[in-house]
Amino acid sequence: MDNKKYILAVPNFSDGRRTEVIEKIVDEVRGVENVTLVSYEPEHDFNRTVVTLIGEPEPLKKALVNMAAKSYELINMEEQKGTHPRIGAQDTIPLFPFKNITLDECKELAEEIGTEIFEKNDVPVYFAGVNARNEDRKALSFIRKGQYEGLKLVAHTEERRPDLGPAALHPTAGATIVSADIEGLTAYNVFLDTENLEIAKKIARGVRGPSGGFSTIRSVGIKFPEREGVVVSMNMFDCQKTPIYRAFNFVKQEAARYGIAVTGSELVGPVKLEYLLDSLEYFFGLENFNKEQILETHLMK
Repeated sequence: MDNKKYILAVPNFSDGRRTEVIEKIVDEVRGVENVTLVSYEPEHDFNRTVVTLIGEPEPLKKALVNMAAKSYELINMEEQKGTHPRIGAQDTIPLFPFKNITLDECKELAEEIGTEIFEKNDVPVYFAGVNARNEDRKALSFIRKGQYEGLKLVAHTEERRPDLGPAALHPTAGATIVSADIEGLTAYNVFLDTENLEIAKKIARGVRGPSGGFSTIRSVGIKFPEREGVVVSMNMFDCQKTPIYRAFNFVKQEAARYGIAVTGSELVGPVKLEYLLDSLEYFFGLENFNKEQILETHLMK
């Protein structure tokens, strides 16, 4: 039996366009013993790359600290532009318990990572999730308010100053958000058969929690230049409380009000099997379904 401890990390850095830069940053986590690079997803319009890693605590910490250092070296926030909220070159480093490890242990490792990042690079750190120093800072949206450009103007204030480092952002690297939490987000896009971006934005407002939608979802309406149509892009923070099929059906129903068809959807990065099974059960109307019926689950054991 494997009693080793494993953590899931889903960091993102603020470049999704320059292939040579993306590859150099991701190289910092490739080949690190006892760390698995599950995937990395460059997003051109957002201009960020989401990386998914699973690893044992100490080697994972080393990989994440090295990746952050390379991001600070190669990304200049004074020049970086994109449609996704961000405050730094290495924007976030979130940790989640994966196997044989507690949330408290992840919380402790997040503190170590944040401290090491600041001490080695002089880049300030904000702690979010269970590491947050107050209730407001649990949410990324509060820390990112105003994004890099706005935050650097108010980082000297008591309310917005970093948790580690001086009351200012790094002049080119900005700041990094480090956190631990029990559950990670699932990135999910639904594609609409229209070029009318305003329709996507209206549907996104209906989906997201702050404007009256699902409390576990944040969403935006955007255009991906590389494909036809517009997109309702969602970050789903709890797919047990709000299953993927429910978000899909809501977008489809709202689109129908405008006479617009949904042409498909997309999961960005890995997703838990149980979330897909929830949707499978719903759409097929399966009764008495048990995941043990899926042969591959026996190999996972």
